[in-house]
Amino acid sequence: MDKTLRIGVIGIGGMGNHHINSYQDIPNVEIVALCDIVPEKAQKAKQNYHLDCPVETDYNQLLKMENLDAVDINTPNYLHAPIAIAALQAGKHVFCEKPDCITVEQALQMKEAAEQSGKVLMVMRNNRYYEGSTYVKKMIDEGKFGNIYAGRCGWIRRRGIPGKGGWFTTKEQSGGGPLIDLGVHMIDLAIWLMGNPTPVAVSGCTFTKFANDTSKSDSIHASFGEAKEGGTFDVEDLAMGFIRFDNGACLQIEFSWASNIPKELKFVELRGEKAGCQIHDSNDVTISMEDETGRQIDLMPKMSDLNGHGENLKHFVDVVLNGAKPDFVPQQGVHMIQILNAIYESAKTGKEVQL
Repeated sequence: MDKTLRIGVIGIGGMGNHHINSYQDIPNVEIVALCDIVPEKAQKAKQNYHLDCPVETDYNQLLKMENLDAVDINTPNYLHAPIAIAALQAGKHVFCEKPDCITVEQALQMKEAAEQSGKVLMVMRNNRYYEGSTYVKKMIDEGKFGNIYAGRCGWIRRRGIPGKGGWFTTKEQSGGGPLIDLGVHMIDLAIWLMGNPTPVAVSGCTFTKFANDTSKSDSIHASFGEAKEGGTFDVEDLAMGFIRFDNGACLQIEFSWASNIPKELKFVELRGEKAGCQIHDSNDVTISMEDETGRQIDLMPKMSDLNGHGENLKHFVDVVLNGAKPDFVPQQGVHMIQILNAIYESAKTGKEVQL
């Protein structure tokens, strides 16, 4: 009999629906429960995706289900850690949307809960799974880049603030602005391609200049969250920083929800001793190197529009059901939250923060 992973999805907003849709394309996965504090959202998803499963408003009730193997968490950021820890302690595997959580203490608690339970804890790192990323990673692993010593990455929007006035722009619930919202994506991709060196120090600056801006969003990525007229906006809309690693490498970063720039940019650029690369918008890849005569060569392979989110979820299922080696381990999440929190601290104090 084929093994089946029975999953409960917690948080049925934009990403929750996206995950449900992706799971329906993965063999040996059954969605056995939906949970949202607004039951109408879960009921609508149940109907839209033709699911035959219960709907809960309290995730603790969902965790009591005996026919539940794993949970998929898509709630506001501040709820990631408490739900993940409770699920792991209840003996469930956990897949969580990014960011991992909002404090280093929470990241360490999540890691400890996973280790003590023996269950899989994985957090969304979808940008690793686009074809452009895996192509560059293969070349790096084959030694074609040589030592990678520097890079820069960013995701900067012209106008694209998500859920303005709601939880996205409320620091207590989100943990921050574009740094924690967008930064996880491209910082993780850069560090993963660099071989996961350990961060040792960061410095950064943050700015809030568009809290009162009424311009209409021009980013398709800004549709997440629910805007709240007259709500809270106590996070940054631009963050810039610099990360040092234990192997001597460094990484420049820049993330914004709103900036006076020509158009939205999403990128990772790496410099190696033998070759360098530019990855723009996931699958627009340029690899620059020299041939044996010293002539510059720029490779621009054509990539497909592979669904990074879906591929990440497939990997989670493969790890749980088949024992595949996980691409993501909780310590990487600890490093990520250390970086993000330290950049906020550096921006506040004006000093470099040692990790």
